[in-house]
Amino acid sequence: MAVDTFLVYVGAYSSVAQARADYDAVKELHRKANLIDAYDAAVIERKANGKTTIVKQHETPTRVGGVVGGGFGLATGLVVALFPFAAIGGGLLAASTAGGVALGALAGHAAAGLSRHDLKELGEYLDEGQAGLVVIAVADIGSKVEHAMANAEKTATRELQADTAEIEKDVVAAGDK
Repeated sequence: MAVDTFLVYVGAYSSVAQARADYDAVKELHRKANLIDAYDAAVIERKANGKTTIVKQHETPTRVGGVVGGGFGLATGLVVALFPFAAIGGGLLAASTAGGVALGALAGHAAAGLSRHDLKELGEYLDEGQAGLVVIAVADIGSKVEHAMANAEKTATRELQADTAEIEKDVVAAGDK
């Protein structure tokens, strides 16, 4: 089993505009470093009714998500693990049952790659703002990702262990259903 170590960066924001600005900064950082296929990211918004939706996402096409054409990756999976309604509220499950199964597999892998304590803390960080940004990236550019999240009122970083070959296998199997 080839387990990869990624870093999860979570930022809490007072507005979606601030989270999107940092999302764009993270994307530009990866583009300039020629690592555009080396990260996943999702911007979330907390609605007035308390529900959370995913308003923007980038999923690495060469890892899991793009392989089956679902457009989902570990960042989206982690958001769904933390806020299950985000998949429904964000319209992510509307496409197909297989898409829902694939998203469930990603959520399971993202949650399994973190301790319960880390999951709880990351959820609490995201609960503190009106919006949030979740970035899953390779450790090599960690300090640059943190710097790019300059608008965040509060940030947290955790290690995520993931077997990308196993995730791909589960997502492909979900697409066959």
